[in-house]
Formats: sequence, C-alpha cells, structure tokens
Amino acid sequence: MKTDLIQIRRDLHQIPEPGFEEFQTQAYILAFLKSLPQDRLELQTWRTGVLVRITGKNPHQTIAYRTDMDGLPLTEQTTLPFPSQHTGYMHACGHDLHMTIAMGLIQHFVHHPVNDHLLFLFQPAEEGPGGAEPMLQSEEFQRWKPDQIYALHIAPEHPVGTIATRPGILFANTQEILIHLQGKSGHAAYPHLAHDMVIAASQLVGQLQTVIARNINPLDSAIITIGKLHAGTKENIIAGEALLEGTIRTLSAESMELIKERCGSIVRGIEESFQCKGDLTWGSNYCQVYNHHQITQEFMDWTRRETTFQLIECKEALTGEDFGYFLEQIPGMMFWLGVDTPYGLHHPQIEPNEDAISVAIELMTRYLTHVASSK
Repeated sequence: MKTDLIQIRRDLHQIPEPGFEEFQTQAYILAFLKSLPQDRLELQTWRTGVLVRITGKNPHQTIAYRTDMDGLPLTEQTTLPFPSQHTGYMHACGHDLHMTIAMGLIQHFVHHPVNDHLLFLFQPAEEGPGGAEPMLQSEEFQRWKPDQIYALHIAPEHPVGTIATRPGILFANTQEILIHLQGKSGHAAYPHLAHDMVIAASQLVGQLQTVIARNINPLDSAIITIGKLHAGTKENIIAGEALLEGTIRTLSAESMELIKERCGSIVRGIEESFQCKGDLTWGSNYCQVYNHHQITQEFMDWTRRETTFQLIECKEALTGEDFGYFLEQIPGMMFWLGVDTPYGLHHPQIEPNEDAISVAIELMTRYLTHVASSK
C-alpha cells in the first residue's frame, strides 16, 4: 500500500490546479475511488470537489475527514524528479500529501469498515477564493452532514513522526486587502505637475504597519503584510496608479475589526495627503481554526497513550485555513503533521518527507477506528 500511495502523491504533485479548476485532480481521485470495492462506497461530486461516504456496519453517527485539493501560483524550484507539469503552479502547501493521506484512509476503511459512517471530503479552493464555506452550505454536504470532523496540515518545521496541535485557536482569522490608488502620471522632469502614486504607495505601506505597532495590544498577535505592489511602466514616467495587495492575520475577531477600520482611515488620509483616489476592497476572508476543547484533548490523550508518535501541544499560528468554517458548525479539530523540510509552506523549494504519509495514515486509521467504534 505504501508504494502505491507514494506514487499517487507523485502523480498528484505533477498536476496542481487553481481553486475551483481542479478538474484533472478530481478526475484522478474519482478514477482511484472507482478502482476500490464499491459495496460500502457512496460518491457525490460538488463543483470540483468530491464527497465519499463509507457506510458503517451499525451507524450511530458520521465522522468526517477533510482534505484540500488546490495548488498555488508558484513556479516550482525543487530537485524532485516528478515536478509540476502545470507551468506556473505548484503544490507548495502539501495538498498533494493531504489528498494522498485521505485516499489511503479510504483504501483502508473500504476493506475494514467500522460501526459508524465515515465521510471523506475533498474540498477545492482552500488557497482561494475559499471552498469550505460554500461546500458546507451545499445540498451534497448537508445530505451527509457529519457529527464530528478532523483534518491535518503538513508542518515543515517538525520531524516526521511528530504531531502538533492544541485545544482552542490553532490558526488565525485572515482577510485579503486590495488597495487601488489613482493619481496623475507625468514626466519625471516635472513632478510638480503629477500626483506620484509610487510615493503615495510607499507611504501607505509604512503607515499600515503602524496599525500593528500602535493600535493593537502588544499582548495580542496580528500581522498586516503587503505582498504585492505594482506601480509604473517606465523609469522616466511618474506613476499615476498603484495597486497593493496583502493579507491581515489576527487571533481575535475584535482585532480584525479594529485593523479594518484603521486601514480605511489611513487610505482616506492618503487620498487627502497625495491628491489621489483610493479604493479599498476586501477580498477573501477566513475565520479562525478553533479546535473544540474536549475532542482535541481526547485526541491528544489517546495519541500519547496509544501510539509512539511524539505529540506536542503547540502554540497558535497566524496561518490561515478555511477549515475553520467547518469547525464553526461541527465539533472537531485539526493538527500539524511533521514533514521535516528546511523550506516553509508556500516556498518554491519545499520538499516534504514522504514518510509522513504512512505516519498520518497509521495514526488516523487507528484513531478513526477508535472514535467510530466507541459506541
């Protein structure tokens, strides 16, 4: 089984696709599922996602396991002999491993059914624009709505065999921010006749950082990152427009609202100071991933007691994940899976250790069997 799953991961690694465009990925998953015994297997598709239910022997509840599917707009720079075949896209956040683990769990449970129903969710568009919330609201999901839900995410910084999680908040609230500044272009020799949006954008980036430094409680955690700034067309033309794109991360909803309010005030100030027009648009936003205390504590206690894996109670992270929408409505939890690579998430050179796949499958086949057979 391990050899087959390693090949599956390598196949999936080569076909990263944008959110809600995971057509080749969906077809690959469906072909795999159709190769399995069908007597307890039920399938639904939703957009480019897949829902798989394995019917229980004596069901009292439904236990769900969710994986994400999409890739990132990155050009791969790994040394792997199976690089991305889709130019400009890469599985740089571990979704290829996540899907492979889910497929390994399904492969196990179709041959070894448990008492309760098991639901496996292949969710598209985690990287954007966000697939969890619309999947949660879909008829397909509501038809098989689970009583508990679990998920994992690879952790480059932890060794293989390490599991890290915590009760309560695990991942942050996130919010995309887009700002379009419109001034007046002109010749570089006549700056007094133009309204320079490179200068305005530079001031804006610096002022946004003061929100974190001077408006947020130092004991709270928050980030504003402007990851993309585009302005100008030529070295001797004063830029009449600038586009800034970024992300806000907070550990509390209250801090998020305060930051959004202050961002609006700052953009209005930039308009006045630099004689320009500023359009502030809020893009995709994800709520926090909040692990349910009892379920998470039971998972942690069981892992320490019943396995040889190292269980770490970690600190919260400012990572964003739309799995939080599931946890708003369904008791459950997420954990970090160590994959031991020096490069972080979203890095074009990340090469997760594939041995983590068998760790996750061993852990979750045993734990789901425990949970789904406890009544």
